[in-house]
Amino acid sequence: MTGSWPRDRAPWHPASWRRRPAGQPPGWPQDDRLRQARDQLAARPGLVTAREVATLRRRLADVAWGRGLVIQMGDCAETFAPATPTGIGRTLELFRDVTRTVEERLVLPALAVGRIAGQFAKPRSSPTEEIDGLPLPAFRGFLVNDMPPDAIARRPEPRRMLWGYEHAARTLFLLRRAADEGLPLRGHWGDGLPALWTSHEALVLDYEEPLTRWDAEADAWVLTSTHLPWTGERTRHPDGAHVRFLAGLSNPVGCKVGPAMTPGEIVRLAGTLDPGRDPGRLVLISRMGADRIEERLPQLVEAVRAAGHAPVWLCDPMHGNTVRAAGGHKTRRMGAVVAETEAFVRAVCRAGGRPGGLHLESTAEDVTECVGGRCGISEKDLPRAYLTACDPRLNADQTKETVERFVDQLKRI
Repeated sequence: MTGSWPRDRAPWHPASWRRRPAGQPPGWPQDDRLRQARDQLAARPGLVTAREVATLRRRLADVAWGRGLVIQMGDCAETFAPATPTGIGRTLELFRDVTRTVEERLVLPALAVGRIAGQFAKPRSSPTEEIDGLPLPAFRGFLVNDMPPDAIARRPEPRRMLWGYEHAARTLFLLRRAADEGLPLRGHWGDGLPALWTSHEALVLDYEEPLTRWDAEADAWVLTSTHLPWTGERTRHPDGAHVRFLAGLSNPVGCKVGPAMTPGEIVRLAGTLDPGRDPGRLVLISRMGADRIEERLPQLVEAVRAAGHAPVWLCDPMHGNTVRAAGGHKTRRMGAVVAETEAFVRAVCRAGGRPGGLHLESTAEDVTECVGGRCGISEKDLPRAYLTACDPRLNADQTKETVERFVDQLKRI
């Protein structure tokens, strides 16, 4: 694993981010609860291991060279509802179905990565919102506060980081047990690995820092809260706290890439996160919107390639295509979701890159949060099973359809 800090830079430490501006601050209370929560997290075992992280980097390197495809998917915002064998089983079954589609139609290994065991924090466009005329702190995910629209529930609570850790530990226990029972996904080789790679947005750095550990064998700092952390569109500044935190880790790291990013910005960002130009280190997640991707993405792919990086390019067709239905629900339309995945393939290939896979907000549950697809969900169906804690997710059938259409587009190139 390549993880040593470059000699021409100041030494990195998990707390180095505190010297940088940090977007999306949780608004913690000014008392001892944050310090106590951080100290307790630092004393707990890591959730993932350095060996697992190194294995994932090697497999992502294969994807970067065109020898595999990533399917990354899961909840928009995980809740603290107890993880169960039944729920984990449904999730693994959906992954099994879509990775089988990839492997049988493309004859390529599929790397299954879940938005799971840590996707508890959400960036927001505003720190406050108004509900029935009452101004309240925005819901920032269960790692920070709670959903009910009242002042007490919306108060940031540092102890929630401990609850998040316990939920993630339970989820990973079930994923490891599934693998031990012979239920790893196709192409997800055993040797003690969980049945699914984990990933989440590393938004709350007070949670991530205490779970960052020095591994003597790897001679590197390893984030043990997840295998694959990423930073989002609102926290991706190269000099910001989130990017500089990810820069010092030996984990593979991801970054969302939106329509406002320029070639100069993405080259600087890639240079910060992947100074060694190591395939498997950097995952770039395009989230442009169906109507903008073919105009904006090719120049970014070309710039990164010209700078000597070999990232894994993923398509997130969800976040650029969110709309408000007539009844008030946020939703995504399958036509736009599929159109963006197909345009992504064309745009990346035109720029000389390799499409590396999909990044979806989805669930194995029979929800009615996104409109369209062969399951025939319409706007009037949205209230029937609109269960998300934040943004709308594809249900199982819509997820399978999206992957099938993406794979069909890849076969045409």
